[in-house]
Amino acid sequence: MKALRVLIGIAVLAVLLVMSGAFYTVHETDIVILTQFGRPVGDPVTEPGLHFKTPFVQEVNRLEKRVLEFDGQPTEMPTKDKTYIVVDTFARWRIGDPGKFFVSLRDERSAQSRLEDIIGSEVRQAVASHELIEVVRSDVTRRLPPVAQVDGTGTAALQEATRGRRVLQQAVLAAAVPKLESLGIELLDVRFKRVNYNGQVVNNIYQRMISERQQIAQRFRSEGEGEAARIDGKRERDLRKIESEAYFRVQELQGGADAEASRIYAEAYDQSPESREFYAFLKTLDTYRVVLGKRTSMILSTDSELFRLLETTRK
Repeated sequence: MKALRVLIGIAVLAVLLVMSGAFYTVHETDIVILTQFGRPVGDPVTEPGLHFKTPFVQEVNRLEKRVLEFDGQPTEMPTKDKTYIVVDTFARWRIGDPGKFFVSLRDERSAQSRLEDIIGSEVRQAVASHELIEVVRSDVTRRLPPVAQVDGTGTAALQEATRGRRVLQQAVLAAAVPKLESLGIELLDVRFKRVNYNGQVVNNIYQRMISERQQIAQRFRSEGEGEAARIDGKRERDLRKIESEAYFRVQELQGGADAEASRIYAEAYDQSPESREFYAFLKTLDTYRVVLGKRTSMILSTDSELFRLLETTRK
């Protein structure tokens, strides 16, 4: 009886072990590949829930269903104009064909390595086929003003981008997608995270940038000085015009006032002999006030009007 209980217990335990190995769960973020003796069997399982497999024979291999990230290593590479730069890229991808992916790569670590190889190769090819300005400039619609020549002989146009970094990123994406599809990888996007100059040429690049900025600043200063001279000339011309018109108006008013005073004097002079004599007397006094001072010495003839009035006053 005791032996029977032992056999029953062993049988129940064996059944539990078999049942526990026969079922597995699939999460919403997982893709399951069943392998039998190392080889995939059946279709990839993507539906979440409880599923059945052959115990002890089939093995569950889980893959990620969500979008994955790729962060490449900064790599030094030359541009078309032989300028060495360090390009740091990143990408977003996911497993598009789980069967191909598992057979070709097995896991994400191998996928990251292949992404590094393929995307890095396409980035190097794209950078080597374009000038530096195409890699660093994202907005090709912005136009730079011409800068003054160093020798002052004229102006020179700065190099403009015709394609830009966005177009290069799209070209890298388009070239890498077919190569990764054969591995079961769906590449969603590729971007240049950072572009740095090589340490040996950074100083030269900075000096060239400083020189270009100084040339642009000098052109702006020259234009400003020319505009200031034009404004000053116009101001001086307007000032002289205003002063001339004011002087003309003053002379006109003064001439009118003198004429009016002369007319009034003439009318008063013509009214009577007494008025004429009084007027002559006043004008003579005005003349004395102007001509004679405290220390004035004069020699007058006896028939002089000034002498006559002085002689009359003395008597």
